[in-house]
Amino acid sequence: MNQNLQTLSAGSSDMNNPFKLTDEKLIARFQDGDINAYNELVNRYKDKLLNFVFRYFNNREQAEDVVQDTLIKLYTHASYYKNIAKFSTWIYTIAKNNALTELRKNKRKRTDSLWTNEGKPIDIEVKDESLERAVHNKIAVEELNKYLDEIPENFRIAVVMRDFQELSYEEISKILEIPIGTIKSRINRGRIQLSEKMKHFKEQ
Repeated sequence: MNQNLQTLSAGSSDMNNPFKLTDEKLIARFQDGDINAYNELVNRYKDKLLNFVFRYFNNREQAEDVVQDTLIKLYTHASYYKNIAKFSTWIYTIAKNNALTELRKNKRKRTDSLWTNEGKPIDIEVKDESLERAVHNKIAVEELNKYLDEIPENFRIAVVMRDFQELSYEEISKILEIPIGTIKSRINRGRIQLSEKMKHFKEQ
């Protein structure tokens, strides 16, 4: 994470029992002028947003810039949030819109593979079996990476948001502005495609 994001997240340790506060209570406190509440929200979401936005790009620096812009908007547009929707839906929507704006500028619409910052494969559940457990060696990891790139972007993004970001169908629907039925269909089709591509690893 770049220096700006680290600076934005500094200072949240001074809050009293921050983990007991919901996102919605934190944003309300920030709207009342509590900067520590903002810092705690940054700490909670900066990595999640980076993992999410990174799927739209093959460039980490671009993803970090989009997250930076998102967190700045959180700071400057906090008053726009109304407690009629979950905070996570609101912040992911801002990140998505920023990412799409950047993609339009670059005329590049592809996602990168599903890996954590430590280089580990994301644990996507397919029929009660973790894909991560099916990956036994470096070659298998490289193959999984290739297969993930072959899955259509709309399926991949939906799978990431559901299985890695652990968002509800309702949240994904609001963020992507797509009906829940379509979201479920994309997730299922994405899981099936990925499962089929990795089938020979599971059989080893």
